[in-house]
Formats: sequence, structure tokens, C-alpha cells
Amino acid sequence: MEGLPEKLVIALICAIGFCTAEGLAVPVAALLITLCISAVIMLIMQEHSRIAVILIAAGSAICLFYPVALCAVPLLLYDALRLKKWWLILPAVPAVLIPNSALGITQYLVIAVGIAAALLLYHRIGFLTGEVGHLKALRDSVTERNLHLTEQNEKMSQMQDAEIRLATMKERNRIAREIHDNVGHMLTRALLQAGALTVINRDEQMREPLLGLKETLDTAMTSMRESVHTLHDDSIDLKKVIEDSIAAVDSRFTVKLDYDISEHTPGSIRLCMAGVIKEGLSNAVKHSSGDRILMILREHPAFYQLVIEDNGKCSSPIKETGIGLKNMQDRVSGVGGQISFSPSENGFRIFASVPKEKL
Repeated sequence: MEGLPEKLVIALICAIGFCTAEGLAVPVAALLITLCISAVIMLIMQEHSRIAVILIAAGSAICLFYPVALCAVPLLLYDALRLKKWWLILPAVPAVLIPNSALGITQYLVIAVGIAAALLLYHRIGFLTGEVGHLKALRDSVTERNLHLTEQNEKMSQMQDAEIRLATMKERNRIAREIHDNVGHMLTRALLQAGALTVINRDEQMREPLLGLKETLDTAMTSMRESVHTLHDDSIDLKKVIEDSIAAVDSRFTVKLDYDISEHTPGSIRLCMAGVIKEGLSNAVKHSSGDRILMILREHPAFYQLVIEDNGKCSSPIKETGIGLKNMQDRVSGVGGQISFSPSENGFRIFASVPKEKL
């Protein structure tokens, strides 16, 4: 319990006052009553402060009828100070001014020492409580700053990762362009030259070497194209592509995006989804009479899922022969997935899924 050691010290001083008073029964009874009242006050001080106030005031008033009870004033004063109501002991002041034979100089000295001890201990406790509060506030402030720094560090780390990823994508695009513009053109020219030499050649002994050269150049061209496409596909920032596509949508539409897909998604999937999303948004802007578009792109444990739907009315069946719908079908089937188009009076819905096992 808070303040118990200090109360024990003050109670010991009060006990000395009672023990040095004349008689035996009255001082002992007064001491026991004082200790009981002080214990009750300590237990109920926080939850029932009004009862504690009444007990302190009653204890002080008893001193008028039983002067020996003045030896308990230091203990009552300490409790009153803790309640911020020091004036509760004022009823005991007249008892000090009235001469009586029950108390001698020794008891008055003990009472004075007890009062001084109560004041000193109360101020000490107040100072320590203030220091503890200050330390707790400092601890909370440090904890808050640490959390803030941790959050800032995480944001900086994410920004650095994003910058590194963007720089990597730009470098891959640059390499792909360099290979396509330089090596690709030279291989194309070499293929044409090999083909021309094969046509104009009249030496049968040179026919097989020239055909072998042309076949080697064809293989090199195919390998180079695959490498360029791989570099280009891996450099696609799908989320940025989607955000740019949404930003370009007509202002009459409100587009809601639910994006939950890993950054390590294969480039072929990102390229496929980017194409379907662009085509789907374009179709919605051109043909939908609604004003809202919902786009969901999620990665599940076994497949990737894309949903694009608007709230425009579309009661007639859709003939899947349009160039836009055919392009979306080709893109999705190219990565082993399936796509469906669901027109209704509630809007037009595009649903695509690509199993991971086919990648």
C-alpha cells in the first residue's frame, strides 16, 4: 500500500506519546482506536474519500473530550494532508490550548515531533511521486519517439526498396532497348544477307553451310527476342500501370481499386493483367452508362484473380467477337487462364483467373 512505511513511522511516534501519558487503560484504548481509524482511512481513502474525511474530523473532535487523543494528531494530520484537507484537524486545536493534567511536556514534545515528521514525510512522498510521474512521462515520451522512429525507418526502407526496384526496372528497360535496337538490327541484317547468299549461291558445296548459318542466325534471333521480352515483362510496375490507367479514365467514373498481389508476380502475368485492365477500362468508358467501376486484383494460393465491373445497364447478350474482347481472351489464354464476360441489368462484369500451376 502506498504510504504505509511513512504511516508506520508516524504511528510509532504517536505510540510513544500514548505510552508516556498518565494511566494505562485510556491511553492504550485511545492508541488502538487511533490505529484502527488510520487503517480504515488508508483502505477507503481512494474509493470512499467522504467517509475518510468524516473519520478524520471525528478523530480530531474526540480530542476535545479526551485530551490524551491529541497524541494521535500527527497520524490524523498525515491522512488529512494526503486527502488535501489539512484543515480537518482544526477541531483538535482548542484541546491543545486548554490546560489539562492528562498530558505533560513530554507528550506535547512527542506531538510536535510527530507533526513535524508528518509534514516532512508528506512532502517527501509528494516529491517522490512527482519524480515518478516525471519519469513515467519521460518513459512514455521515449517510447513514443522510438515508435515514431521505427515507423519512419520502415517508411524510409520501403521508399529505398521502391527506388531500387524502379531503378532496376529502368535499367532492364534500357538493356532491352539496347539489345533490340543494336543486336536485333544486326541479326536481322545478317539474316537477310544469309538468305540472299543462299538464293544467289550456285555452288552446291556452299549450300549446306549457308543453310546452317541461316538456321543459327534464326535461333540467335529467337533467343534474343525471348530475352528482350523477359527483361521487358519483368520491368513492368503493375500497380503504377493500373494507377496511370485509372487516372486516365473519364472524370464521370469513380474507380475503386482492391489491389492485393505480390511484387514477385511473374512478368507474363503482370503484362497480361495490365493489358486486360487497360482494355476493360477503355470498354467501360466507351460503352457503359454507369458512373462507378470496381476493380479487384488478388493473388490466391493457387491462382491469380481479376475482376472489373461497372454499374451501367447491359441487358442484351454480348457477342464475344469484338476486337477488344478477343484481345483480352488471347492475353489470358496465352498464360493458361480463363476469362468470362457477364452482362446484366446491374452492369458489365469481366472475370479472369490464371492458375499458378500453368506458369
